[in-house]
Amino acid sequence: MTIFSKILSGEIPSYTIAQNEKFYAFLDVFPLVHGHVLVIPKLEVDKLYHLPDEYLSELMLFAKPIALAIEKAFPCKRVGMSVIGLEVPHAHLHLIPLNTMDDINFTRKKLTVTREELLEAQQKIVHYLT
Repeated sequence: MTIFSKILSGEIPSYTIAQNEKFYAFLDVFPLVHGHVLVIPKLEVDKLYHLPDEYLSELMLFAKPIALAIEKAFPCKRVGMSVIGLEVPHAHLHLIPLNTMDDINFTRKKLTVTREELLEAQQKIVHYLT
C-alpha cells in the first residue's frame, strides 16, 4: 500500500482539488512551487503506462480543467505536466505552475509550506473549477 492509497482511503489527510469515480487530485504538501497539484488514478497501478487505455486518456481529460484552474489561481506562463514516478510507486501526474524551467526541476529543494498556505492554494484553485 502506497502513501497515495492511504490518502485515497482517508488514512492520511489531503487537500482535495477534485475527484470523480476514477481519479483524485490534491495539493502536493511538499510542492516545487505554490499551486503544485498531484493527479492520481484511484486504481492502484505503479507506472502510468500500465494503466488501461481508457484510464490513460480519461486522466488527461480529468486533469485539463484542473490545469486551467491552476493557471488562473497562480498566474504563470503555463502549467507544466510531469510524470516522474520514482518517489511513490503509484501512477501520478504533477501539474505545476511554471514561470521558469527551474520551477519543474525535481532535483531542487521543495518548498516548506504552512497549513494555511495549503488551504489558501486549495481554495484558490477550487474557486476556478466551479
